Amino acid sequence: MKFVTGIIATLIFMLNSAQASTLLYNIKGYTMENGELKTFAALEFDNGKVVRTYDERPNIRATNMIDGGGKAVLPGLIDTHGHISWHGRALRSVDLIGTTHERDAQDRVREFLKRPNSSGWLWGRGWNQEHWPSKQFPTKETLDALTTDIAIVLNRIDGHAVWVNSKTLELVGIDRNTPEPQGGQILKDFNGEPTGVLIDTAMNLVINKMPANDHNVLQDEIMTALNDMVSLGMTSAHDAGIKSDEVRALIALREKGIMPARVYGMLDVLDPTNDPYLEAGIITDDTAMMEIRSVKILSDGTMGSRGAAMMEEFSDMPGHTGDLLYTLEDLEAQMVRAMAHGFQVNAHAIGDRANRVVLDMFERLQDAPLRKKMRHRIEHAQILDEADIGRFQELGVAASIHPTHATSDKGMVETRIGRARIEEGGYHWRDLYLSGAHVGGGSDFPVEPVNPFYGLHAVVTSKDRDGMPTAGWMPDQTLDRVQAFDLFTAKAAFLGHQETEIGSLLPGYWADFIILDEDYFEVSADDIWKIKVLKTYVAGNEVYSAE
Repeated sequence: MKFVTGIIATLIFMLNSAQASTLLYNIKGYTMENGELKTFAALEFDNGKVVRTYDERPNIRATNMIDGGGKAVLPGLIDTHGHISWHGRALRSVDLIGTTHERDAQDRVREFLKRPNSSGWLWGRGWNQEHWPSKQFPTKETLDALTTDIAIVLNRIDGHAVWVNSKTLELVGIDRNTPEPQGGQILKDFNGEPTGVLIDTAMNLVINKMPANDHNVLQDEIMTALNDMVSLGMTSAHDAGIKSDEVRALIALREKGIMPARVYGMLDVLDPTNDPYLEAGIITDDTAMMEIRSVKILSDGTMGSRGAAMMEEFSDMPGHTGDLLYTLEDLEAQMVRAMAHGFQVNAHAIGDRANRVVLDMFERLQDAPLRKKMRHRIEHAQILDEADIGRFQELGVAASIHPTHATSDKGMVETRIGRARIEEGGYHWRDLYLSGAHVGGGSDFPVEPVNPFYGLHAVVTSKDRDGMPTAGWMPDQTLDRVQAFDLFTAKAAFLGHQETEIGSLLPGYWADFIILDEDYFEVSADDIWKIKVLKTYVAGNEVYSAE
């Protein structure tokens, strides 16, 4: 009997001692499993995927043994809405974020003009007139004082307006007689001359005539962005509105096998050069490093530019309600076209009127079972009519929300539409989450900082990173830490049809994880945004180390 028992014990030991490629132990691990928070003390992974997690260090032999030093380990965080090449380009261009005055922005451009420039164009981004004393849009004269030889194009922080100089207007042929396109504005002075600021679809008059980005330069910009992302704990991002040159660059990077982070792409459905990709169908592979199965379409503008389509007039601009960027017929035609090719439709909607229009279209264009399968989304879902909050769950439409928008917008948006309308349905993250709707968290980087811990902090505290307001701006719309963690991991993966591949550290999932200097679940809520990443792994490979 003892002999038989000994054999059984030996067999059990041998099974438990099976060769594993890597064991990460001495950690405080966290993951979501079936909607609940699960903790673990060790993580075993092989061939890029999780084998299993353990409640205590197991008695197994592994090729690689990694002592986690008692640090917290989370699944790699996912951003459901960013602009990857735009972020990479911004890191290499004029950075106007944080400028305190129009002259401050002018000074930064002046310094950048000292660098060699062979293209004749200079690009930058990040200005926000709401943070300037005058709160007025800038003018071309400020840029004309710097150069009359180089075309300057500066994106507003939200990407819904550009500030250009006279050289740019001359090159693209914009003057006092240029008609405004549907959904766009060419701001003009008292004499009827263009001021140098173009809003929403009017931006395309410039953007479509700028020099095409070199294929290799674009790959470098994407890699710059991806490397920045993984240094901050983000292992996957949904790239919102990519054009065909970006698709080609992403495919090239995937084929080279050098991408440090995953990309879930949304085709810009209005880019005609994307039509071959749309007609060819979903792009995916076994590595899940780069997938394209959705499209992005804009329905309105933003609050900052007063381009958001509202049901009632803006409080600070009587008679103005914003506007839809396209006619209802055009918007519907593009959505139908994408759906016909089997693509998820992700529609940008900021204002309550835009959100109502998009929800109505989703309801009319597909029946409930198909909508549930396709997981169509509204990007931002920022200002909702109270009656529409429950419709997301009812219709099976997901909400891709961006918590840092609330803490960044708080002063401006109260001026735009007043506190009463905000309390009725503005930035109602908790109500959407608790309604049972599918909700995923993102940032809209580089409109907001790419750091995902900023988003976690914002949705948990409803404060900005200066700790204001002390009681939170929308305290009744905060989520607890588990809910917020869910928002940027498992739920974000679901919005990308990847809930069985990433977003959790469970057997069979890709071993995408981050090791932190502080425990997200234990650090003070006000300090969540200060958390630093020590190491980042994607598919079991170390892609970033703070060392």
